[in-house]
Amino acid sequence: MGKNRKKKAEQDGKTMALSGHLKELRNRLMVCVGCLVAVFTVCLYFAADIVKLLTDIGKTYGYRYVYLSPQELLMEHFGVALVAAICVTLPVILFQVWAFIRPGLKARENILYVLAICFGLICFVGGVYFAYKLMLPFMLEFLIGIKEGSGITASISVHNYISFLLTIFVIFGIVFELPVVSVLLTQLGLVKVEWMKKARKVVVVIIFFVAAVITPPDIVSQIMVAVPMMLLYQFSILLCWVLMKFRRKKPEEDGEEETEE
Repeated sequence: MGKNRKKKAEQDGKTMALSGHLKELRNRLMVCVGCLVAVFTVCLYFAADIVKLLTDIGKTYGYRYVYLSPQELLMEHFGVALVAAICVTLPVILFQVWAFIRPGLKARENILYVLAICFGLICFVGGVYFAYKLMLPFMLEFLIGIKEGSGITASISVHNYISFLLTIFVIFGIVFELPVVSVLLTQLGLVKVEWMKKARKVVVVIIFFVAAVITPPDIVSQIMVAVPMMLLYQFSILLCWVLMKFRRKKPEEDGEEETEE
């Protein structure tokens, strides 16, 4: 009888623990959704200004815009507002994820996660800024220049144009996450620095292939994309190597301190 009661108590404890985790997960999801809805409402108010900012970039190079269905421009306002809301809410979402998994992480893993979030957000913003200031002017000027001498007037769908810009922003934001991803993979033991060094030649070929796919077919744009990607890869190797050296050195210092004691 005593064993049955003990077993039942353990099962009840596990059930309560599971229900507690599910309740916490639900609360954190509600916080994320609530923040997203609130920020989306604010962004929707400024959606027209954001759309104007994006279209003004192309007007500098002679782009003219049309919309092909009555609701297209309205849907672009909703789409831009949603993307902006996700970007603004992303730190809150990442914080809620960290707060949920924090009890199961070690102190070092908690620090690594927080640093990855902060550094990752900075890298993403840097990638978007790089695309906005350097890549888009070259791309838009090249693409609009194709019509010269053809007798064709370029009337661009506002949906296609804004989708193109947002895609470029997202691609470069993700590309600039390379150092963060590399550090996380090496710290988790899934990738070794030696492997990254040996794969340099293959990675260079892949980088130029990706640059050729995501840019117009001119050598200047491809080089402007490929060079930062190669520098980011080299920086990733250096950063991972420094962190691995620090990680190996720390246990040695701890062992020396214990020996002295």
